[in-house]
Amino acid sequence: MLLAGCATTEYKPLPEAPVKSAVEKPKGVYHKIKKGETLFRVAKTYGLGVEDIISANNIPNAAAIEVGQLVLIPGATEVKEVTELKETKDTADTKTAGSADRHVVDLNKDEFAWPIKGKVISYFKDHRGEGINKGVDIEAPAGDEVKASREGKVILADYMSAYHQTVMIDHGDGFITVYAKNSKLLVKTGDRVFKGDPVAQVGTEAGKSFLHFEIRKGKEATNPLYYLS
Repeated sequence: MLLAGCATTEYKPLPEAPVKSAVEKPKGVYHKIKKGETLFRVAKTYGLGVEDIISANNIPNAAAIEVGQLVLIPGATEVKEVTELKETKDTADTKTAGSADRHVVDLNKDEFAWPIKGKVISYFKDHRGEGINKGVDIEAPAGDEVKASREGKVILADYMSAYHQTVMIDHGDGFITVYAKNSKLLVKTGDRVFKGDPVAQVGTEAGKSFLHFEIRKGKEATNPLYYLS
């Protein structure tokens, strides 16, 4: 029997299975943190900003890097050795707080030193009442000396509402440090100070004695824990 015609059904080809692309490895190298290294020093070694490393590693605000930690250095092609701190000597030729023409021994003037020894009781971007902490609060006995974190020029030594007795030091390279909540100021505007010079005394607020400390890059407050050594 002869069929009068043939019905032809067109089938669409099955879609090809998607090709799984290999997981893209982050571009850069991993740097292993050694004792004494800060994000600031590591960033300078690789020619980056601290913010570049923070962003690439999603480092939280309350964290300080630890010895042995692997940190991704975005864009780097080789691991570099972070220069060790070297002792440098400077002779002051201008009057500083409580001293003049004295011989100063300092460790790497670009490094930020802790302005006082104590426990951090409030971290960067912690909520403080209706505001947000723009630095860190370091607990210390009332009256203890607060010391300059780096060499620079005092651009403010006065009372500020919310900050109370405050010292601000311009370090000449875009960085400014702020020392607040003090009971007494030991410097005046215009003074030249060196790392470790006393600039104020710890004050008390709401029954707690502590120093409020900030590191600003330009007009922006940054996390002091990424810089302090």
